[in-house]
Amino acid sequence: MAHASGAQPVGGPLLTRPYKWLLAFLGLWLVILFWRFAAGIGAVSGLTDGYPWGLWIAFDVVIGTALGCGGYAIAILAYILNKGKYHPVVRPAILTSALGYSMAAIAIVIDVGRPWFIWRIPLGGWPDLGGYNWNSALLEVALCVMAYVIVLWIELSPAFLERWAETSSGWLQSLTRWGLKVVDKLLIWIVALGLLLPTMHQSSLGTVMLLAGHKLHPLWNTGWLPLLFLISCVGMGYGVVVWESAVSSAAFKRERETAMLTSLAGTIMVVNAIYLVLRLADLVISGKTLMMFTSGIYSVMFWIEIAVFAAPIVMFANRRRREKFGTMFRASILLVLAGALYRFDTYLVAYNPGPNWTYFPNLPELLITLGVIALEIALYIFIVKRFPILAGVPAARSAH
Repeated sequence: MAHASGAQPVGGPLLTRPYKWLLAFLGLWLVILFWRFAAGIGAVSGLTDGYPWGLWIAFDVVIGTALGCGGYAIAILAYILNKGKYHPVVRPAILTSALGYSMAAIAIVIDVGRPWFIWRIPLGGWPDLGGYNWNSALLEVALCVMAYVIVLWIELSPAFLERWAETSSGWLQSLTRWGLKVVDKLLIWIVALGLLLPTMHQSSLGTVMLLAGHKLHPLWNTGWLPLLFLISCVGMGYGVVVWESAVSSAAFKRERETAMLTSLAGTIMVVNAIYLVLRLADLVISGKTLMMFTSGIYSVMFWIEIAVFAAPIVMFANRRRREKFGTMFRASILLVLAGALYRFDTYLVAYNPGPNWTYFPNLPELLITLGVIALEIALYIFIVKRFPILAGVPAARSAH
């Protein structure tokens, strides 16, 4: 049965051979997690006093939440700019956002030295608990991420409620239908929060690295970090939406939303162009022009970043190429890579705590990160197969 959103469950068997391998790897992941919490964070990571943040923060959280900005980026088009044609990709985008941010929250719990005190973050404003440090950028990030995870799952809840309303009976069916009406009435406020919260914390992730001061290389150390982080996360969001649509259409034999997705090309060009102009203008205005060429490996990383950000603009410059789905798919990969590289460089490569400090993630650290990714993939497959998330599912597969 089709839903008001046009979305349908993909259907089909869940426990396929690849899915079983995925579950087996998650079993290994749980064993390593047990070791991490039993033996301490030092037993499974290469973190030091000089590098207290490593792969789990730089990739799982900073890059992971930006990868989860697909819902945020599409909401700007669908709700603020009123581009109704993008509504079919709203649910998939919100699902990837909800999973991305939830996995980031799990990564934070893994990374924090004393995770049993995390409950103090939402309740720490009470005077009896010491109150909040309202000058803390990390406080804003923590509160916003916690709130945004809840908001995203509420935004996605109609997909679950629609399915339960169809498959349940009696009081449970009445309850789910009532829930749909409540969510529908609250949706305008939920969407507003869904636009406000990522605007706040994505920019604050840039603010956090301003606290590094001289330890952050001048090519990345700028007062414009919050703005650059915010703009680049929007570009990553559009890239994730296109990439997810292409992969899911191939994996689940769905119809491609080619025309709708290729129409994003103009928006992508504008977003990346704004980022590049601000990035280069900031360095020129602040007198760091020569550093772009004389900073050794840092100059190399800087120009790689610039090239990856500029590549989608070049790819879309030709209107005929822009309308090809293959071009859009390759550009989506570059969009994701560009924002990820900028964040990785800012948090790890361009960060230098001083002499005698080095960092490289060890094997358990890498496996934990891969486990977080595997969990996200497993949950995505389960949800799209059982609940109406994806549009364009062939009728035969939906019935199956």
